[in-house]
Amino acid sequence: MKRIDYKSGQEDFRKEEAYIRAQKRIKELKGFYWHAFWYVAVNIFIIIMIGRGSGWNIWHFGTFATPLFWGIGLGFHALGVFGKNLFFSKSWEDRKVKEFMEEENRRQKFQ
Repeated sequence: MKRIDYKSGQEDFRKEEAYIRAQKRIKELKGFYWHAFWYVAVNIFIIIMIGRGSGWNIWHFGTFATPLFWGIGLGFHALGVFGKNLFFSKSWEDRKVKEFMEEENRRQKFQ
């Protein structure tokens, strides 16, 4: 009778799950980076076209409306992809904890 190694099967399953999660993450990142690329390319084109048509008088709301509102959407896309780690990553938390601990140690030395 052949013995079944369940541990090996579970490990393979975990590796496959990790691979699928990594692929999904890469797809999300690529989507965001393409979105950012097109944001820059299209808005440069729009600003140049408006500038050429108005004698380079671009300082009005209409020129920057598309970059503004599309930028808000791009910001939400970034939050969706990077989540809260965009601003408050683990390394940021670690630096702040270290900073507060050092400050506390300095206070205790002077008391």
